[in-house]
Amino acid sequence: MLSYEESLKILKETDALLEGHFILSSGLHSNKYIQCAKLLSHPAKSEKICNSLCEKIKNNFKKIDIILSPAIGGIVVGYEVARQLNTRAIFSERVDGKMFLRRGFNIPENSNVLIVEDVITTGKSVLECSKIVKSSKSQLLGYACLINRFSKDLLNEEKIVSQIKFKIDTFKNNELPESLKNITPTEPGSRNLNK
Repeated sequence: MLSYEESLKILKETDALLEGHFILSSGLHSNKYIQCAKLLSHPAKSEKICNSLCEKIKNNFKKIDIILSPAIGGIVVGYEVARQLNTRAIFSERVDGKMFLRRGFNIPENSNVLIVEDVITTGKSVLECSKIVKSSKSQLLGYACLINRFSKDLLNEEKIVSQIKFKIDTFKNNELPESLKNITPTEPGSRNLNK
């Protein structure tokens, strides 16, 4: 398995770890941003970091029937994890603000489902996926992600397996530190339509 330092090195080498002033999809501000799409544009490095995540998954979850990932960020990670674990991968998509299975995807009743995401920050997308699993009368094994930025109480932290846990400070607009006030912010998130 890759260490924290080795994982961080890969994020930096692929320009997936950005520094500056960012407005996150939550509306909060941050001095760092993780753009996993940059990492995933390097297949060999993505395979390596996903392989390390798969080792952790194997140590924590048994008998995975389906990997479910939220579009769009989780699709490539979910596919690669499913490929390495030799199981099925499907993804959900947001339609009119709600997550659905489309494209003929389904979860057979009593399946063991692992939800895989690129980055878990607020937990919103994976929680919506967990509702899909429940409505399919299947078992949610837990969650796996490359980057765990999660810091709230919406998910059971013990059920999250991540390659790297990363704390990034966030700030409300009216509470910006001096270091960010003079930097023009950018909005890199996937939920921002102009990016």
